[in-house]
Amino acid sequence: MIVAQLFLFCALFTLMVKLAVRNNALNALLFYPKPVRERAYQIGLSSRETVVRKEKRFMIPFFLVMLAALLLIIGIWNRIRAFGPAYGQALLFLEVMNWYDGIVIDRLWVGHSKLWVIPGTEDVPFVQTWPQVLKKRGILTLIWIAGAAIVAGLVVLIF
Repeated sequence: MIVAQLFLFCALFTLMVKLAVRNNALNALLFYPKPVRERAYQIGLSSRETVVRKEKRFMIPFFLVMLAALLLIIGIWNRIRAFGPAYGQALLFLEVMNWYDGIVIDRLWVGHSKLWVIPGTEDVPFVQTWPQVLKKRGILTLIWIAGAAIVAGLVVLIF
């Protein structure tokens, strides 16, 4: 059952990203490396203010939806009430999401879909290299160790 839950959690993650992008990569300029964003500003495709506004409009609901889904999976679906088991499940879900984002979203989807190409920035690298993915995901792995404790604490408090 946990594999199905992980699949659904990652599918929700993908759906949230797709809703942010819709069918225009400029809607997700916040996800791009700084050189791509700077080029987009330079050629008039967007502005810093627009990207900051879109980032807030995406990241706050994204964070809340993913947190709520994780709390519901652990606390209601799996009926976990103790901190230790809640921590283990939270860590598993957060780490799978972390590496899913780096490999499936960043490398595969972004790296192989024309959806993510922004006209006028084609010559600026926007797909993370494997060393960049490994470094970023490694750092986030450490961050999610603490994040899982927060989620587990919320599970114990709420359920």
